[in-house]
Amino acid sequence: MIAMETFLDDNFLLHSDAARELYHGHAERMPIIDYHCHLDPRMVADDYRFRSITELWLGGDHYKWRAMRANGVPEYYITGQASDWEKFQKWAETVPYTMRNPLFHWTCLELKTAFGIDTLLTPDTARDIYEACNELLRQPGYTARGFMRRYRVEAVCTTDDPVDTLEHHIRTRESGFEIKMLPAWRPDKVMAVENPQAFHSYVGKQAEASGMVINTYDDLLTALRIRHQFFHEQGCRLSDHGLDRFYADGYTDSEVRRIFLKVFGGTVLTPEEAGKFKSAMLIELAEMDWERGWTQQYHFGALRNNRTQMYQSYGPDAGCDSIGEWHTAREMSAFFDTLDRRGHLTKTIVYNLNPSASTMVAAMLGNFQDGSVPGKMQYGAAWWFLDQKDGIERQLNVLSMQGLLSRFVGMLTDSRSFLSYPRHEYFRRILCNLIGEDVENGELPASWLPRIGEMVEDIAYNNAKSYLSF
Repeated sequence: MIAMETFLDDNFLLHSDAARELYHGHAERMPIIDYHCHLDPRMVADDYRFRSITELWLGGDHYKWRAMRANGVPEYYITGQASDWEKFQKWAETVPYTMRNPLFHWTCLELKTAFGIDTLLTPDTARDIYEACNELLRQPGYTARGFMRRYRVEAVCTTDDPVDTLEHHIRTRESGFEIKMLPAWRPDKVMAVENPQAFHSYVGKQAEASGMVINTYDDLLTALRIRHQFFHEQGCRLSDHGLDRFYADGYTDSEVRRIFLKVFGGTVLTPEEAGKFKSAMLIELAEMDWERGWTQQYHFGALRNNRTQMYQSYGPDAGCDSIGEWHTAREMSAFFDTLDRRGHLTKTIVYNLNPSASTMVAAMLGNFQDGSVPGKMQYGAAWWFLDQKDGIERQLNVLSMQGLLSRFVGMLTDSRSFLSYPRHEYFRRILCNLIGEDVENGELPASWLPRIGEMVEDIAYNNAKSYLSF
């Protein structure tokens, strides 16, 4: 006998009484702190109104772009010049083929929670859904700020280069908007020494932003400290680093000063020189975070821009990045140990992209817990290719085995879309189902269900609020 339709009902992904109690009685009501995202701050400052569901939903969403390409959709309908309706239509044609891909769940959740649409998106329903969404987007409350209010967001942290003016953050704060939009310091470009011309140009931007001349490595560090202070004054309390791997090569200060002059002068560095420079810079940036009591985040393991043709025609973030493989345990250990020996290791969150590194990362972070802060060293949420049901469960299980799940700071969107907040709901349902299964199996005491519910609330919201001091 075929079961009655239960897809996307109130108990979606909740397969036990304990799971349902944990979600509906605890997780569901908690606000959202989205401490890592890629939202455009200008859109929040302007309370941007989207011209169509296509702009809101498909613009910049490389998850959907990858699926469309895999479904045989030409680039013209993805990043090309096709009309909004044509792009939406091609996405609607793709959705039925995404079953068992997280995009299927996300698509349904986003339509339901943002627009009240529980009709499945197919080629047959596409026109009605497209027009219904576009009509709502013309109504009050369906703007950038409106979506943040709809999902009960309390704070978001964007991703910002040290040279950014943060003018949109300042304007948003001064407007009296009740939801905090805070910057997060992303200094990746100051470590990107592979292209001397691009590096020289970027150092020039640092000089302009900091109001000083940069001719030496020490000048560069001074300029970065000036910008770090400016970010701090604007409410920034987190850094974020996108790394292929951790760097912990041996170096001397004199070596790094010479390497800076070499690359700044236009000479291509050897791999050994690049490694020394990146190692020194990573330590210096970590020291800055420690000095101001920030939390540092490290996202590592992405192999980016794999498809040259797409990179040349569109640029980065086109959906042509993937999981890389580097052996990084020794480097990670040496990096954290250097900071720890100096007494300069601040609160830290590490996210890995290659699942083969999960247990290693969680175990490594346990080495540097020092009793000063609960959960000081955090094994971060399942990231990018791993932020789906299987990946989330694996991350939760690894953290449970190697650390303290009860101290986990929870989920984030890591998204450019104002419709990605249901990923928090998705995570919370998976979390409650996983823990609820332990209760049902007698692996956790049913008599402790109220206390377990408090743990769920902590993971969903309280831990992040306390840990990040928002």
